[in-house]
Amino acid sequence: MTSAEQAEEQKLLRRLQMMMNMVIQVIAQDNSLSIDEAAQMIGDSRKAALAMFPGKELAFDLIWKPRFQRLMRERFRIQ
Repeated sequence: MTSAEQAEEQKLLRRLQMMMNMVIQVIAQDNSLSIDEAAQMIGDSRKAALAMFPGKELAFDLIWKPRFQRLMRERFRIQ
């Protein structure tokens, strides 16, 4: 991998991190958000992440899915 490719991947990773943090913040703080809207946001963020990093479903499921599940349990008091 060239240094230009590494720099591009780092840029994508920072963008992904920022996007996921925004989704987490909105779900945590927007009291008008319904459970369905929150679930839709999570689904859309997964699609966006996989568009940025094709073939990385396992990485998403290991890194982000547990965070979103915990957030949904805390935010909507679900089991």
